[in-house]
Amino acid sequence: MAEIQSPLPGVFYRKPGPDKDPYVQEGERVETGQVIGMVEIMKQFTEVHSDVAGTLESFSVEDAAMVNPGDVLAVVDEG
Repeated sequence: MAEIQSPLPGVFYRKPGPDKDPYVQEGERVETGQVIGMVEIMKQFTEVHSDVAGTLESFSVEDAAMVNPGDVLAVVDEG
């Protein structure tokens, strides 16, 4: 299992916009470098990428939740 951590403080979003589909759903396959969400701070958006390929097992934070640097956002099963 690999943890995807927040690179900075802010609000974590699972989708690119309110009326858009999520970048990825739990249980779906992700590839190395794939965007799984973004963190917004002061209207600056930073994409969060998976460091590994595998199955996105779970998100550790809710959509639109406040996060801090190093907080675990999601867990990927590399199997």
